[in-house]
Amino acid sequence: MFKKNNKMLVAGAVMTAVMTAPALADNAGRVLQSGQEYMVVTNYPNNLHVIDVATDEVYKSCDLPDQFGPGTAIVSPDKSRAYVLSNRYTTLYGIELDSCDMSFRAVLAQAPGELARSMYSFAVSADGKELYTVANPSQKNLDHYVVGDPRLQVYSTDAGLDAKPIRMFPAPRQSYLMQAADDGSLYLAADNIYRIDVQTGEREVAIGVRDWERKGYGQPDVLYLWPKQQVSRDFTILYAAPKFTDETEDMDTAEFMFGFYNINLETGEMETQDFAPVTEVYFTGARSPKDPSAMYAVLNRLTKYDIATQKLLASQELDHTYYVLAFNHAGDKLYLAGTFNDIGIHDPETLNKIGSITLPGGDMSTTTPQIFIR
Repeated sequence: MFKKNNKMLVAGAVMTAVMTAPALADNAGRVLQSGQEYMVVTNYPNNLHVIDVATDEVYKSCDLPDQFGPGTAIVSPDKSRAYVLSNRYTTLYGIELDSCDMSFRAVLAQAPGELARSMYSFAVSADGKELYTVANPSQKNLDHYVVGDPRLQVYSTDAGLDAKPIRMFPAPRQSYLMQAADDGSLYLAADNIYRIDVQTGEREVAIGVRDWERKGYGQPDVLYLWPKQQVSRDFTILYAAPKFTDETEDMDTAEFMFGFYNINLETGEMETQDFAPVTEVYFTGARSPKDPSAMYAVLNRLTKYDIATQKLLASQELDHTYYVLAFNHAGDKLYLAGTFNDIGIHDPETLNKIGSITLPGGDMSTTTPQIFIR
C-alpha cells in the first residue's frame, strides 16, 4: 500500500521522525493578517505551522506542549485559535494563532487511574463557544484494565488551562470523526453517522452505515480519520461497498464501488453517492469548491473522477504516499499532506505538481491540514 521516498519507507501513520529537524524560526509572535488565506498543519517533534497560502511559505511556527500525537488540528470559527488533539490522543489544546500561547487545555481522563483517548473525534461549535469530543476510557488497575463506555464530553472554550466537561453523555462505540453544523447539531461518525443534540445527548441516525438499507448493495466499509474543515462547509467521508449485479446478491460477481457520505453543515443536506469503481485504495477525498461535479482522492496516486459518470478524468503518480488532501478557497490549488514533512501542491485541472512546501521538523503523521481565511 505504501511507497518509498528515496530510501525512506513512508509507512505508519504514527512513525517517528527519521530526519534531522531544522530549528524553528523565531516567528511565534508574528500576527496573522485579516483577509489573508492560511493553512494550519502539524508535524513532529511537536510543531504547529501556519502557512501563507498566497506564497505557499511557512508564515510562522509554534511549539506544542507535552508529547506529540496525532497532532490533529481544527480551527475555531473566528479563526483566532487552533484546537489540537495531541499528547498521545489524551489531551485537547487551544493554541492562539497570533501569539502561539496556549489558552485552553483539557485532559480527557476524568478519574484517578483512568486513561482516556479520543480517536480524532473532536469538533468546535459553529459559534465557537463549545468544544465536543468522544473520550474512550479505561481504568488502569494493578493487574488488568477495565474498558469503559465511550462518552461525549462538552467543554466551554473559555474554560482555560484546566478545562472540565460541563456536560457528559453516553456515546456510541467506534466513534471517530465529528463536525458541528450551523444549526447547533453535532454530526458524529461511528457505526452510523448520528445527529446529536448537544444539550440533551439524544441522537438519531442521520445516515446509515452499518444500518444502511441500500437496495442492490452489500455492507459498506469505512476507513477515514481526517476531520477536514472543507472550505465548502461539507462533512465528507469515503466508503467502499459491493454493488450486486443481480438479485442473487452474489459477492463473487459484485463490483466494489467507492462513494462518499456527505452532510452540508450550512444547509443540512445529506448525500450518499458512488463516484468510482474500487481499483486502488484511497484514504481521503473531496469535491472541488470550483466544480463540485468532480471528486478527488489520494493515497499512492492523486486521482480525479466525474461523479455522474464515475469515470476517471485524470491521475497523477506521486513521489510518495500522501494521506489527506485539501483545496484552497478559490479551488485552483490542491494540497496533499500527511506522512513525510513536505506538502505537495497540485493543479486541480491537470493534477500536475506545481509546487511543494517543506516543513521544519519531521513527518506529519496523520495531521489534517486546515485552510481558512482570517
